[in-house]
Order: sequence, then C-alpha cells, then structure tokens
Amino acid sequence: MLIRLLREYLQPYRHALLAVVVLQFFSTLASLYLPTLNADIIDRGVALGDTGYIISTGGIMLAVTVVQVVCSIAAVYFAARTAMGFGRDVRAGLFARVGTFSAREMATFGAPSLITRTTNDVQQVQLVVLTACTLLVVAPIMCVGGIILALRQDLGLAWLLVVSIPVLLIAVGLIIRKMVNIEY
Repeated sequence: MLIRLLREYLQPYRHALLAVVVLQFFSTLASLYLPTLNADIIDRGVALGDTGYIISTGGIMLAVTVVQVVCSIAAVYFAARTAMGFGRDVRAGLFARVGTFSAREMATFGAPSLITRTTNDVQQVQLVVLTACTLLVVAPIMCVGGIILALRQDLGLAWLLVVSIPVLLIAVGLIIRKMVNIEY
C-alpha cells in the first residue's frame, strides 16, 4: 500500500528526486575525499615540513568542503520541497476521497479518525519521504565509496571487509527481523 502511494504521489517530483540523488552523490563523494586530503597533508606536508603543500592542500580541502556543504543544503532543500509537496497532494487526495463518503461511512469511520488520517498519518509518510531522500540515499553511496577507498588504501586488508561486511549484514537483518516480528 505504501509503495503504491509513494509511486503515485511522487511521480510529479521525479526531477526533484533525481536532483536529490545527484546532489547527495556529490556531497558524499566530497565527504569521502576529505580524509584522503587530510592524510596527504600529514604524509607530504607535515612529515616533510612543506608549508606550501599544507596551505595548497588545505585550500583544496576548503573548496571540497564548500562543495559538500552546498550540495548537502541543496539536496535537503529539494528533499524537503518534495516531501512537503507529496504531503500536500496526499492530503488533497484524501480530502477529496473523504468528501465522497456517505453519512453512514462518515459515522463508521468517525470524524476524529478521519482527522487523524489527514493530519498525523500523512505527516508520518511525509517524514518517511524526507528521511529516504536524506539518509537512505546517502547510505549506499557511503558504503560503496567507503569500501572502494578502503581497498584503495590497503588491498591486503580486503579480507577484513570480506569478513566484517557479511557479519554486519547478518546482524542488521536479524535486528530488522526481530523488530518486524514484535507483537504488542
């Protein structure tokens, strides 16, 4: 039901969602690149006493940070506009649907329940859209980028990733399974 609702009401916002993904991608890449620059400053600048290198690489770090911040702000802006527009559209659709109810159907559901559906429930789904745009988009990019950078730093430690990633996936899967199976 939620997937169908999202697919139907997010369709008009596909360009904004694409912008969110692209902006989050560049923001995450910039975030992943900063530790590499920091290591370069230490290895090539501080260790060798090269002040010019420290200043030039520090300037690059500053530029990368500005790109990261601008991309993050723009991504959250588009995500928030998408979530708010989505909520507005769902509320309008829900209001139009409730307007077609007969007096008997209105009595069956009750006014308080219908008010909750048009306010709190829609707000919860709006929050899901915003969270998906801001966190769920970043997580896979960060995961893949982090693995690539870790392998680039030291290929000999790849066995650690081969062991830890499946253990992490199994642990997260068990936690999610336990959360889904909770009975009240």
